Amino acid sequence: MPPRRRMTPDDRRSQLLAVGAQLFAQHPYEDVLMEHVAERAGVSRALLYRHFAGKQELFAAVYRQATDRLLERVPFDRPGDLLAQLEDGLDVHLDYFIAHRNTVLAANRVLVGDPVVQTIIDGELDELRTRLLDVVPLADESVRAAVAGVLKSWLVFVRVLCLDWLTEETCTRTELRDTCVGALLGALRPFLGDDLR
Repeated sequence: MPPRRRMTPDDRRSQLLAVGAQLFAQHPYEDVLMEHVAERAGVSRALLYRHFAGKQELFAAVYRQATDRLLERVPFDRPGDLLAQLEDGLDVHLDYFIAHRNTVLAANRVLVGDPVVQTIIDGELDELRTRLLDVVPLADESVRAAVAGVLKSWLVFVRVLCLDWLTEETCTRTELRDTCVGALLGALRPFLGDDLR
């Protein structure tokens, strides 16, 4: 074990999150042990457990941080440019999913029943739906609730499709992204018609 450096509690927590993120990305969830995290970080297990009560708590903190960073990078802020924003947003997510396959699969398959992880996933989907709703060209506000429902369903569709693709790549990355975009454009057409570009 390398010699331990003195750090502030916040810096130490950040270091442990970074090490945890690395290990969860590199290995399946069940193969990551808290002692591996402590060893890689150069700390005692006791110190690690002072910051995180267990592996699920560490994973949830890693996943929350990753989700927050993803949301910061998703560019849903250009009204009138829905297609480009969909493609850009999906590219951001797919880049992360590919680089952190094990983390994404753990959150959505291994820990699917964990209430903390599920809350993080639900929060991300709600935030993405809200942002998308703000950039969809709604000429008639009376369809807003219906469009919100379509967006919610589409986000779940994308999540399931991407998880299946991470498990077995049955198409190219571009085909996956274009399928997701096409599915939403097709689903919105009855509500937006010619306003959809």
